[in-house]
Amino acid sequence: MATATASPPSPDPTKIYALIAYEDPYVQPLIVAAVQRCFPPGTIQLITSLDDVPSKFSRLLQWVQYESIDFEHLLSQPSVHLANAYVIRKALIRKHYLSTTVANWVAKHPASALVKGWKQGVEFEVDYAEFLDDALVEAWELRESWARGEGGKREWWILKPGMSERGQGIRLFSSEEELTTIFEGWDPESDDEEEDEDEDEDARSDAAGEEEKDVDDGDGIITSQLRHFVAQPYIHPPLLFQNRKFHIRTYVLATSALRVYVYKPLLALFAARPYSAPSSTAFEDGDAEDALRSHLTNTCLQDTGEREGSVGLFWDLPDSIPPQPSFSDDEDAIKEFDIPLDATWKSVVFARVCSITGEVFEAAARAMSIHFQPLPNAFEIFGLDFMVGREPDGELRTYLLEVNAFPDFRQTGDECKGVVEGLMESVVRTAVVPFFDAEKKMEVGDGEDGGLVKVLDVDLGRR
Repeated sequence: MATATASPPSPDPTKIYALIAYEDPYVQPLIVAAVQRCFPPGTIQLITSLDDVPSKFSRLLQWVQYESIDFEHLLSQPSVHLANAYVIRKALIRKHYLSTTVANWVAKHPASALVKGWKQGVEFEVDYAEFLDDALVEAWELRESWARGEGGKREWWILKPGMSERGQGIRLFSSEEELTTIFEGWDPESDDEEEDEDEDEDARSDAAGEEEKDVDDGDGIITSQLRHFVAQPYIHPPLLFQNRKFHIRTYVLATSALRVYVYKPLLALFAARPYSAPSSTAFEDGDAEDALRSHLTNTCLQDTGEREGSVGLFWDLPDSIPPQPSFSDDEDAIKEFDIPLDATWKSVVFARVCSITGEVFEAAARAMSIHFQPLPNAFEIFGLDFMVGREPDGELRTYLLEVNAFPDFRQTGDECKGVVEGLMESVVRTAVVPFFDAEKKMEVGDGEDGGLVKVLDVDLGRR
């Protein structure tokens, strides 16, 4: 007689199992609170492991770090499983891929907002400084710039490692010699030098009776580990407030395949030091990293004492642009002049942020689809950085700098924590609630309520 096998339990249609483990004490409680607030009481069942999900057919939300997402689980039941990241998005978050994405797009779309919203540079690969000449054989833009600089005013470039984060490895240069010096500083020491230093360190450790410890060089950059680089024309002069440079941190939600939203509350992140024009003397005579403090606006590079006042709300910046300093080489004194824009400059900048954001995501989805593959059952929060530059004719131009996955929300600081709190609730209402309850699909407005602004809505045919 055949033995009857027990059928698996039917999933509870009223429950959503939520694995929320963001591994960041700053944002973790904000995510949990937003999820619980946006669903009816008793709907969300918080779990600590996917083993706690009773059935593969149960409704499941994974909101964890990228490396912790069970993509196999996600793809097995796309109608009931949702996660907070796409599997593939290198076309946006790797600087050398992003450069290619934009270049391919603007070549076919000369009217794109990216034409004026991106500083197109050169990409190259190099393992060690001795191979730099070979890597730059086809870097015509760089060599032409250097040639112009030999006979007149030097043109400055910014070097960005393609796969670095948190401002690591960013440098300024204006000549081939300066670029070579940068890479030579990153080259590992020779075996003989390492052996000599090891012997000296052993002697010091033995004398002090201490254990050996790894020595951190402070920068942690090794060229052969980074390999991919992008060099772009440096944005000079930037728009300044209180004589300090700033960039605009923009939180962007991408959901399904594909809708993209810009979160209207923007952040303004300021450099640690007053701005000064880039100078070879400053980088040669002093500490290069210290000289960069007036140029780099990434707050994670700032010392604790320098962070006060470095993060603010973009919409709280003055409505009128203050007189800006002049950086003409033939003038010793700093002159001031008025930017020919009225008090709506912030609205103009925000409109450009929205158009550039929509364009770059569409460019990645359509022109680099191998390296950006949105999923219908996923969403992701990105951090996009923008810079406002001053053109010679007085025009303000908004430039995209980079796209960051899993942005560091702690840069927002305690004073602006409400920005992240509001973002999480907007994300849940826009990307999470409609996935599990199609009848509650929300129409996102123009951001006048302080929330999300839709900048792209395309059907990529992925179901």
